[in-house]
Parts: sequence; C-alpha cells; structure tokens
Amino acid sequence: MNAIIYCRVSTTKEEQETSLERQREELEHLAQQYGFCVVKTIMEQASGYDIEREGVLELLDALKEEKIDAVLIQDETRLGRGNARIALLHCIQKEGAKVYTVSHNGEMQLSEADSMVLNILSIVEEYQRKIHNLKIKRGMQKAVERGYRPERNLKNVGEHAGRERIELPVEEIVRLRHNGLTFAEIAATLRGFGYDVSKATVHRRYQEYVRQGE
Repeated sequence: MNAIIYCRVSTTKEEQETSLERQREELEHLAQQYGFCVVKTIMEQASGYDIEREGVLELLDALKEEKIDAVLIQDETRLGRGNARIALLHCIQKEGAKVYTVSHNGEMQLSEADSMVLNILSIVEEYQRKIHNLKIKRGMQKAVERGYRPERNLKNVGEHAGRERIELPVEEIVRLRHNGLTFAEIAATLRGFGYDVSKATVHRRYQEYVRQGE
C-alpha cells in the first residue's frame, strides 16, 4: 500500500529543522511497521491554521493524481489546527485515504465531535451534487422545450480542452439567452454536454457578442 509522509513545524526557526527530521524518522519507522511504501515525503514550516500551504497543496495533488492509501503524520495537529484540520481531514477522507499517526501508533481515531462534523460535511456535499445535477437537468429540459437540439448544435465537444480560452458555441449561448434562459441555466446546459464552463464565462461571451454587434 502506498503512503505519503507529511511533516510540519509551525515556525521557520533553525532549531525546528531538528523536529522535522525527527518526525520524518518516526514516520518512516511507522511506515515500515505497517508495510507501507512511501511514495512521497513532504516537510514544511508553516502555521497549522493556514490552509494555503505549499506542502498541503502538494499533498492534495498527490492524493488526486496517485493511488494513495494512507497519510502518515506525527499527530493530528501536524496536519493542521482549528477549521484547517477538519477541512484537510475531509479532503483526505474524500480521496479514500486513511490517516496514520505516531501518537496513535496506527490509524488515527477521530473524536466523536470530529466524526460528527465530517459526516455532516459528507451529507452536505452529497446534496450539493444532487442539486447541481438537478440544475443541469432542468436547464437542459428548458433548452430542449424551447427548440434547442444538442445533437445538431453542439459539435466536437471537448475537442479544445486544455486551451487557455475555452471554445464555446457562442451562437447557441445567444439563442438560448434570447429564448429566456438565465446565464446560470445556459452554463448548466453546456456543462451537461461536456463544456467546463461557469456562469461568469457564459455571461462574458454573451457580452462580447453583443459588443461586436454594436
């Protein structure tokens, strides 16, 4: 099983480097004890209350891009403090990884309060996904009712992925707008057909079209 070692100290003082090294050594021993293959070791000096840490961003990227089974930390405060800690635990949990700590000598045991908060977050996110999908469905239904035919009007979906400027069917945006759809509904409709687009982008392209016609 693959694991990431994450070490953190709160200040950039020189003496803290010794603490970082000690954490790394203890976590390497923990990995060996549980048979983990350490694919990445992250060491940083930053406040645990700060969510915008280079090491944390590297950790989250690795969780998404690689098959990671566990994150190894000295204790739960090394991951973060306050709301930052809960947010990061939620992100790790979402990616299907477990947290192992030296202080627990194994998998971290969450408090009843932490478990409750994480469960609530999961439930809220699930409902957000459902609402998002319903908005897409509603937008598509309204578009079709008003004459929108995606099989004729949307060509080469996803062909231009990766460009800085997203290629969109501007004429269709204009037509749907004239048919009474909101920019949010148009964006939701386009997302349903594979375009990674926001309401703001749809609005901006519509305004560009209008200005060109003036």
